[in-house]
Amino acid sequence: MKKIESEIMEKTKQLLELSQEEANAVEKLDVRPRKAGESCFYTFFALRGIRVDRSEPGLVVCTLKVPPRLTDRTGKLSSGAIANLVDEVGCAIIYDEALPEPVSIDMSISYMSTADVDDELEIVSRLLGQKGRYSGTSVVIKNKGTGEIVAEGRHSLFSIRPSVNSKL
Repeated sequence: MKKIESEIMEKTKQLLELSQEEANAVEKLDVRPRKAGESCFYTFFALRGIRVDRSEPGLVVCTLKVPPRLTDRTGKLSSGAIANLVDEVGCAIIYDEALPEPVSIDMSISYMSTADVDDELEIVSRLLGQKGRYSGTSVVIKNKGTGEIVAEGRHSLFSIRPSVNSKL
């Protein structure tokens, strides 16, 4: 049993190791600490290219052409990128610029099909409900070209809303 665990651990390490080319590229990145309210490198990297097509209370509709930077080794939109889209677009519904950013409590994602580089995606986020500081959202990611649902997610968030007597 120990031998199998050791082999699995070694294979996992190999999969996660960066090639020399990847390591050099990462070293060249200019990543500075951010101040509150500034966008971060990660958000810029993950969401660059997303377009908000429609926004109204309880609904956000976006379009994203799948860029190579969000794909896995097989050239498909990565599951991590999908999870990030569920997180970010699900949060966008309840985001209030005047308040601290909501905190994700729970996400559940069903991965149903794939998307290739340059496929155009429609991302629809709906507010399922709110109770106090708790909100629930639903996010559906659909391939516009094929009509297939790529993923569907449910996202629970907690907002820090100041009480009447507190100061931010």
